[in-house]
Amino acid sequence: MAVQQNKVSKSRRNNRRAHDALVAANPNECSNCGELRRPHHVCPSCGHYDSKEVIAQANEVDLDEDAA
Repeated sequence: MAVQQNKVSKSRRNNRRAHDALVAANPNECSNCGELRRPHHVCPSCGHYDSKEVIAQANEVDLDEDAA
């Protein structure tokens, strides 16, 4: 088991942890609907990526009532 040789001061400990903070995300605006989305991800509100529709949204799909 590791045992420290000398006490690590609060200042030295906190200096080591100075770079451990989380960085906030930088959302981009969707080119199709204008909603904020994560960079390099499909827009969750409209399903577009790079000006192309990748995912068809549920309210746009028309199903025959006989088929259901």
